[in-house]
Amino acid sequence: MTDSSPEKTPVVPRQYLFAFALVTSLFALWGFANDVTNPLVKVFKEVFLLSNEKSAWVQRAFYGGYATMAIPAALIIRKFSYKSGIITGLVLYAIGALMFIPASMGMSYWLFLIACYVLTFGLAFLETAANPYILSMGPAETATRRLNLAQAFNPVGSLIGMLVMSQLILTNLDVDKFRQEQKDAHPEYLEMLPSQVDEKVTEALKDYSVDEPEAHQAMQSHDLKVVRIPYVAIAMVVLVVLAVFAIAKMPDTGHEEDPIHILELLGRLASFRYLGGVVAQTFYVGAQIMCWTFIIHYGVTLLNMETATAQKWNIAAMVTFLVGRWLGTVFLLKRVPAGKALGILAVGGFAATAAAIFTPGIPGIVCVVAISLFMSLMFPTIYGLALDGLTPNDAKLGSAGLIFAIVGGALMPPWQAGIIDAGPIQLGGFTLEAVRASFLLPLGCFVVVALYGFLVSRSNATQYGAASNPSA
Repeated sequence: MTDSSPEKTPVVPRQYLFAFALVTSLFALWGFANDVTNPLVKVFKEVFLLSNEKSAWVQRAFYGGYATMAIPAALIIRKFSYKSGIITGLVLYAIGALMFIPASMGMSYWLFLIACYVLTFGLAFLETAANPYILSMGPAETATRRLNLAQAFNPVGSLIGMLVMSQLILTNLDVDKFRQEQKDAHPEYLEMLPSQVDEKVTEALKDYSVDEPEAHQAMQSHDLKVVRIPYVAIAMVVLVVLAVFAIAKMPDTGHEEDPIHILELLGRLASFRYLGGVVAQTFYVGAQIMCWTFIIHYGVTLLNMETATAQKWNIAAMVTFLVGRWLGTVFLLKRVPAGKALGILAVGGFAATAAAIFTPGIPGIVCVVAISLFMSLMFPTIYGLALDGLTPNDAKLGSAGLIFAIVGGALMPPWQAGIIDAGPIQLGGFTLEAVRASFLLPLGCFVVVALYGFLVSRSNATQYGAASNPSA
């Protein structure tokens, strides 16, 4: 699991091809769940008439499930097997997705949050099992490239989730039709800033809920039934995949019956490479979820777009992410050590985020899209760097910390939403609209990721230099 890989060494040995393909399908499954859920922050804000901060509890529930279940999942996987962890994860995934049915029937925001929470119990099992399992399927020197290859299928699932949400869900929401009707009925809105128009339309929606409560409740009921469609559909797909895993014979690449010596394990994990990787992963995931969640707010509030139109820019970001993941895996990581590549990409993410904050109009949202190009390799690269040198069994538990780090996606979006609710801010003589100002949070996240990448790269260079020079 090193920073550079000889091109002649196979990334996936032949005996693992079937298992690799089957486990890689899981990456697309959790990608779908992640990105069919992100737009719900904006949808629930409108349907339930919530503040930005309260609607961002969708992400707190969704990514909080990872933090809750990461360590229990790792312990179960180590005690039994990767396959048992995957099967458990698929069962929980299906249960959580099917809970969207009673949540929509009861029109309960909090039940939707519980459904997201349970669903990500399953995703925590899947990611805790699948990532180190992929790392173990072949030579250590190609492990980082192998994980990046498997992770390249994650944005495929994400893109499908985004397309489903854009084409089948957001375009069929009555609340979005109401908002557009309000804009059409008030030509004076054309003279206002998009953020002012958004406030006016939201006020009209609140008045409608008070003046015509039955009609508003019917609108809510319709929209929540629409929202549950992709979750019920993915639950059916997950159950099919569960059946395949149940009957498939999977390789055992690191199961052991020895008891866990927790102090010894913690001693092996107590390194900058691992602990710094957990911190970097926390900030990276926070930045990723913020950029993908609030691109819709960016388009609606700053550019006066409809929600479905803003979601198309989110799709563009995911296409950019997918292209970056493939190109980076095939070209960049073959030529540049992983730590250095991570640092360079984080600097690029910082620059794109800064441009998104200070660039007006359509070029600004283009910069938001460009952030995804630089984020594309970060998660699997941090993962591979942090677990470098661990045995497969230690990696099973070590991976729990890196999956726990997904809690960044639970903590940071509500903070960003709080910045949006607080209104415009003054910065260096400039007045920044609230949504622009909120992107200062992911800006800082990329600084942390860059520091980790460059420090690991420097550590490797020092280590290899000392190894090649006995007098050093």
